[in-house]
Amino acid sequence: MCGRFAFHITSEELAKYFGLSKDIALPARFNVAPSQPVPVVRLNREGEVKLSEIRWGLIPFWAKDKAIGARMINARAETVGQKPAYRAPFRRRRCLVLASGFYEWQATAAGKVPHYFSHEQGEPLAFAGLWDRWEEPGSEAVDSCTIVTVPAEGVVKPVHNRMPLLLAASQHRGWVDRDTPLTQLEDWLDGAAAPPLRSWPVARTVNDPRHDGAELIQPAG
Repeated sequence: MCGRFAFHITSEELAKYFGLSKDIALPARFNVAPSQPVPVVRLNREGEVKLSEIRWGLIPFWAKDKAIGARMINARAETVGQKPAYRAPFRRRRCLVLASGFYEWQATAAGKVPHYFSHEQGEPLAFAGLWDRWEEPGSEAVDSCTIVTVPAEGVVKPVHNRMPLLLAASQHRGWVDRDTPLTQLEDWLDGAAAPPLRSWPVARTVNDPRHDGAELIQPAG
């Protein structure tokens, strides 16, 4: 699964890797947690790449209560095309969830140890995401998202059995484009194009989402 990540992507990196305006800047965050706003890239009606922040934890458009989003922070790639909550977003409402790295916890005899994972070359990461819009009469519409996950590979596998579906730069546009053939999207769900990662254990301070700071991603001493 993916239940916590970090975001400290500069405006220059947003422009270089995602085609966004150099005028865009978001504050650095090192302990992004479910129910919080997360940075996503989507296409607008004119087909332009746009950055926005939406709630993490997908609320299906048909939900009676938005509290359901707390249980929908991740969507398994194996069933994303069949589950009622994810089927429609997978077909027409996909996004990139932007991150600098993510955390997973390894079960040990001494308790769960958090590990931080990031791109081997320090580049930003793009998680495959799905989004939806929930509306209730008399209330403001809520856009929310979920992160697609796949079986863990590489350096993640010894730590946890799941990981975010990481998209290569060549897949970014196709993932968010509403007209990308479903067969192409299904091919990408195996995660074969994921970039290489590096990892190290970090302090358990990250366990509490109230903590936020660059020290959270430093190797544990």
